[in-house]
Amino acid sequence: MKLKELKNKKWVKWVANTYVIILICFLVWMLFFDTNSFLIHKELNEDINALEQNKEFYKGEIEKDKKFLEKMKDSTEMEKFAREKYFLKKENEDIYIIENEDSLKLNKK
Repeated sequence: MKLKELKNKKWVKWVANTYVIILICFLVWMLFFDTNSFLIHKELNEDINALEQNKEFYKGEIEKDKKFLEKMKDSTEMEKFAREKYFLKKENEDIYIIENEDSLKLNKK
């Protein structure tokens, strides 16, 4: 008797309809299994956002490098940079590297 009562309910008739079953299967397929599924689109959108953030970062880096290259066109700035960064020197010149005590890495035992 319970099965017969269940079959007479309105929502069971609606859900058991062939078109509704096909529609539900289609929606499940499109949302989860298709190559253009919702989940894949979500991953792709996250990738696009990450790439756009990288793009902005690298644009900033390019601007910094352009300013640095413009600054290096001056020979005195280039000499200053070479002396500070690479410890280059002129002939007949001595260089002394002075390190502060707080910049030294000491092994504490």
